[in-house]
Amino acid sequence: MATARNVYVPEGTFGVLDAGEIPVQTADWSNRLAVPMSQGALIVTGIHTGAIRTTATALTGPPAASGDDSWEEIVEVSVRVPTGLLRVESLEQGPVDGLALLSPAGPGWYRLRVHARGRNVLPDKVSAEPVEDYLLVTWPAPQSDAHIIRSSDRIDHALAHASDRPQPQPAPARSPEQEALRRRLLRG
Repeated sequence: MATARNVYVPEGTFGVLDAGEIPVQTADWSNRLAVPMSQGALIVTGIHTGAIRTTATALTGPPAASGDDSWEEIVEVSVRVPTGLLRVESLEQGPVDGLALLSPAGPGWYRLRVHARGRNVLPDKVSAEPVEDYLLVTWPAPQSDAHIIRSSDRIDHALAHASDRPQPQPAPARSPEQEALRRRLLRG
C-alpha cells in the first residue's frame, strides 16, 4: 500500500498536475471536489490553508468498486496528460516527494478517482495538522464524463448550483380570469 504524505494546501486547493501546468481558466468546478482542466486537475479541500494527508497510486486498469465506507466522497473525472508527468502538487510548494507518478503509461488520457473524508471538519479554516484525507487513484482510460460514486451535501449543493445546469424558469403571468379561477379552486 502506498504511504500517505502531508500536502500543504493554500487557498483550499491542491493539484494533480502535468508538469506543473495549471490552466485554471479551463477548470470545470461543477462537482467542487475533482476539478478537471484542459490538462491535470485541481482538488478542492475543506480547509482554506494548512496540511492534508494524501495517498496516490497508479493502476494499469480500473480499480474494483470501492467497498470502503470510510470515504465520505468519491468522484471520478478524466484527466488529459500531455507530457506524462502527472503528480500530486502543492500549489505553493510544488510536487510532493514520496507520492507516486500518476501517469506511468506516459502521455494520454487517464481516469482520476478522488476519495475524500474530513472536508467538513474545519471548512474554510486553517489547520496545521491534517484533518482531511485523500486517496487519488489513476489508470489509463479514454476521456469520459465525470462520475460521482459517493456524494455528500457539499457535492450535492455544488451540482445544484452548477452554471451549466438548466435554471428554473419563472411561472408565466396569469390573466385576471386565470387568477380568479385559481383563487376559487383554492378555496374549494
